[in-house]
Amino acid sequence: MLILRRAASAAALLVTALPIALAPPAQAADATPVCRTAASVPLDAEQARLADARTTALVERAGFGDFVRRFPAALCSARTPAEAGRLLDSWGQALWQASVRRAQGQRPGGDLAPGDDRPLYWARLSMTTALARWQPAFAVDRAALRTRFEDASRGLTDNAFRAAPGVRRVFISGFDPFGLDAEIRRANPSGSAALQLNGRRVTLADGSPAEIRAVVLPVRYADFDAGIVERAFTPRLAAGPAPADVITTVSQGYPGIFTLEDWAGRARSADPYPDNARALSGGTREHPVTAPGLGPGPEFIRTTLPADAVTAAVQTPYPVLLNSKVTEIPAGGTTPVDRTDGPTAGSRAVAGGGGGYLSNEVAYRSNRLRAELAPHLPGGHLHTPVLTGLPADPEQLTGPEFERNEGAIAAEVRAVLEHAAVRR
Repeated sequence: MLILRRAASAAALLVTALPIALAPPAQAADATPVCRTAASVPLDAEQARLADARTTALVERAGFGDFVRRFPAALCSARTPAEAGRLLDSWGQALWQASVRRAQGQRPGGDLAPGDDRPLYWARLSMTTALARWQPAFAVDRAALRTRFEDASRGLTDNAFRAAPGVRRVFISGFDPFGLDAEIRRANPSGSAALQLNGRRVTLADGSPAEIRAVVLPVRYADFDAGIVERAFTPRLAAGPAPADVITTVSQGYPGIFTLEDWAGRARSADPYPDNARALSGGTREHPVTAPGLGPGPEFIRTTLPADAVTAAVQTPYPVLLNSKVTEIPAGGTTPVDRTDGPTAGSRAVAGGGGGYLSNEVAYRSNRLRAELAPHLPGGHLHTPVLTGLPADPEQLTGPEFERNEGAIAAEVRAVLEHAAVRR
């Protein structure tokens, strides 16, 4: 059994479907262990949910158990902070690539439906728990290492468009599952669609080719405060060899319908609804707040996606509607007002069409960047239907109706993009 002693070796080997088997690293000459694992460390709210055995079952039933089991020994192979950083990059990229291949039917493993996004989510959390428990013999910036692993395992690194003449480039984002305290089996169809579409070549409605690249973002205010949306979208909007031609953020929205959101608002106003870390936004309908780290921009940003073309062409199996609702505090006023026809001049944002939660914020942040860096590009936000169909038995992790609905939503996301990305 091979002992990995360098992160560079790990990176070369991790391009295969799974990491190779790892043995515990050798001890130093003075018999002091190279690194230790703490038996108990404080876990965050997301990691603490791993105590539910169903989360482990979701990882195992996707064939991702070896990622979790072998990761602690891989960490112990790092001998320097630089090696540790490279190792976190390579393992994160390997987990992302394995998840994409599985979602697209290119990597067998387990009995869950290929497009299920939950194994990636729970495997990532299990691996960040191992990182929290890792006690190396050298000083590390654990938060920075976790960010590197999170970014790599979400598609933010090593996931650029191929430079191909005549091929339109479509960049999208999805989200992790959320609302897990109420139902830990929940999935997120936007994350599933991102995995199923990442790297795919598709044919647009006008017959031209396009390539889709995707990322899956966390449902955590702290990560948005730290700029994860900007890290994801800036490289795709800045000048370079293969920038995006279209951007679309995607999240789970309303029962039974797709909505193209006409307006994204600058404010957070979702309290008392928490994020996955059980953190609150600090803003309410009566007292909205501006998210930390936002650059300058208007109170509301309007979509530049071709809503008329999309809603005219894509209506099955779910209707696709343009949603122009907003909540604002009118100029000179103090009381929130709901509107169905967009904001009025000089008003303050309370909520966009997608509310005052992170689905609205990802639309605002990404399209604020688009307006700054590439104002000619189409961009906006798509809400999918709520994914339903989980079996009534809480021990059953999946079922035919759930899998059919997840597949149908992902297929319709693709259809929307095939019409939204046509050159106009």
